[in-house]
Amino acid sequence: MADVNSKRVSQFLQKCVKPEDKGGEVQPKEEVTEEPALPLVPQSYPQTVQEEISMVFNTYNMAAANLGPSSRRKREKGGSQDGTSTALYVDRRKSKVWNYYTKLGDAYVECNVCKKQLSFHNSTTTMREHLVRKHSIRDTLLSQLKDDQTSESDYVAQENAAKRSRQTTPESSLYHAASCSEPRTDVILELVLEMIFRDLHPLSVVKDKGFGLLIGYLEPNFTLPSPVQLSSMLWHRYNVVKQHLERYLQTAQAIVVCVEFWVSQLNQTYLTVTANFIDGEWRRARCVMETQQAHEDKVEEGDLGEKLSAVLSEFGLSSKSVFCVMHDSPQSTAANSQQLKNVYGWSSLCCAARTLHLCIKSGLEVEQVQEALSTARGIVRYFQQDAKATCSLNSKLEAINKTKLKLVMDVGSRWITTIEMCESLLDLKWAIMSVLEEHPKGTAAVQNLADHQWKLLQDLVPVMRTIKIATSFLREEQNASVSSLMPCIHGIVAAIGQQSEESGAVIKTVVGNIRSELTQRWGLSEDEKVLESPAVIASFLDPRFKEMRFLSPSLRSELHKRVKNMLSQVFNHQSPSATQFWMPNLDYKAEGGDAGSQLSAHKDRCSSTPSQSMYDILLGKDPTESMPEIHQQLENYIVEPLCKRSTNPLDWWKNNEHRFPAVAQLSRQYLAVPATAVLPDQAFAAGESTLEHRRAVLAPENLDQILFLHQNFDFLESMRNSSETRNRTVH
Repeated sequence: MADVNSKRVSQFLQKCVKPEDKGGEVQPKEEVTEEPALPLVPQSYPQTVQEEISMVFNTYNMAAANLGPSSRRKREKGGSQDGTSTALYVDRRKSKVWNYYTKLGDAYVECNVCKKQLSFHNSTTTMREHLVRKHSIRDTLLSQLKDDQTSESDYVAQENAAKRSRQTTPESSLYHAASCSEPRTDVILELVLEMIFRDLHPLSVVKDKGFGLLIGYLEPNFTLPSPVQLSSMLWHRYNVVKQHLERYLQTAQAIVVCVEFWVSQLNQTYLTVTANFIDGEWRRARCVMETQQAHEDKVEEGDLGEKLSAVLSEFGLSSKSVFCVMHDSPQSTAANSQQLKNVYGWSSLCCAARTLHLCIKSGLEVEQVQEALSTARGIVRYFQQDAKATCSLNSKLEAINKTKLKLVMDVGSRWITTIEMCESLLDLKWAIMSVLEEHPKGTAAVQNLADHQWKLLQDLVPVMRTIKIATSFLREEQNASVSSLMPCIHGIVAAIGQQSEESGAVIKTVVGNIRSELTQRWGLSEDEKVLESPAVIASFLDPRFKEMRFLSPSLRSELHKRVKNMLSQVFNHQSPSATQFWMPNLDYKAEGGDAGSQLSAHKDRCSSTPSQSMYDILLGKDPTESMPEIHQQLENYIVEPLCKRSTNPLDWWKNNEHRFPAVAQLSRQYLAVPATAVLPDQAFAAGESTLEHRRAVLAPENLDQILFLHQNFDFLESMRNSSETRNRTVH
């Protein structure tokens, strides 16, 4: 009976989350045969990781299955609260089919699962066929339902209760009405909890008056839980998801740990630890492991390694499972990289977005540029503070139908806002100058840009726009890996160098500073750093960039040798000794006796060794015969044609893993390294993201659990959906 009750709760969820009725309009009657949907029959206990992950999202059924016998009896007898209620109840008719339908008059019935209306002619045949075709509810499932024990008096009592509930106002019923049916209560509770961690709301949202009025109007007989009750539910959901995430992480071949430090509105510093890896299906996984309070001074003293080791142990992972650590700032990298390498053997990388910001900041520190940007900020600030000037500016823009253009103030920590400010000023240049000339106080209150400063901003924008294009490149899904970073950086250096050739001295200085910083921070001019860089190795293992055109031929050859040695070490295979080719004896002009002895010795060698082919005699031994298989795979991968730059490298490796299994294993490690410590959209955003804004106001007591579920619940759900899609395709 628990399985049937679980199915009813699932049906409630479908009805609450995905209603098919639109605006209350009557849906057309069903007359055509429908495509079969996924079965709703209970699944057996999962045997694979993907099946285990799917269990996380079955909490609605779990909640229903845990109800006691008395609760289940109440659920079976629970009636509809009003004419439109979605609460299921066992109809007093004898047929089990009526458990899934509500009668609408004498001619129509409504499916309680999908809200579809069907014609009714004193027969349940059409209703039964709808359940089988649309919802895969078979006769075997219907037969599991017990005969309804509800008496006529109970049915009448339910109808009277429904009438009384319709006469109750939302405000009075919010806190004083009786509880609604238990299955519906369970579903609403789960949805409230899901709203909290999906949208990053504090638990105190259930105390907000507006939220209470909304729920009271939509569900008059529902009593909102207290924050304490929600906290208990949150911990239960957190533990369930954490168990399945632990099993999922243990399937990873190598994990890249990303660390992010951020500050809440209460000025409390937090550390968020994220695991990145590529799973067995070549899908990029990004899972939040933990968010905890941190003290920056202790982290700078080398405390980070202990924190990361403790987090890994909570998920049953050892330090050997970590491939490298990605830091969100150069300060964290400098303070902890040596300690992480010496104690744990972890390499450290710095977030590309943060490093790029520092390079551009260095370029913009030229005195003439700083003066022009300071004056530009003064103009924007003037229009933001003076209402009359803003009104005059808007009227001029309306006259030419350019009301969408707005002035933008830059933010020091986000260089992209600087280029947006310059672009907005250049677009509105004529209107700004006109307003300042018309308002006598304008020129006195704010300093206008001089002609040479306008020209400087005009020349600066193309350079900055090129770098902005590079960030758009790194934000694409197929370029999320660090394998796209080095081709992108070399492209920036070359492109802005060409742009500065025809520019003035100031722009040349700006470009020179940016190129110098890029070269220094990424070690582009140091051959040894280039060859040891995980970004360079990842680029070689990316089928789009494996030609390594940004390297010299000698560096490419050396890189191939290093990758070959890495393959040998990974598979515990010793590199073969140098190939010995057959060569004629240098003393071939010796006297006859010596020649005879050499001939007899040669015959002895020939008799003891297999005969050589003419290819071996003339060309030497075939090097491919003594070459290990993994080295052959590498050679075959190198000569493989390049794929399109828009190709996702993970998709390519998924389709070609069987051809280069050894190289694929190495690629799974290096391609898992992201270019940024946080999501690229967040790293290169012009403003604060919704995640950054909402997490800053969360209470510290439940912050870790809410952020954990916010990131991992959606991710595991997408893994489950893709697994289901793949299974349907196979079958």
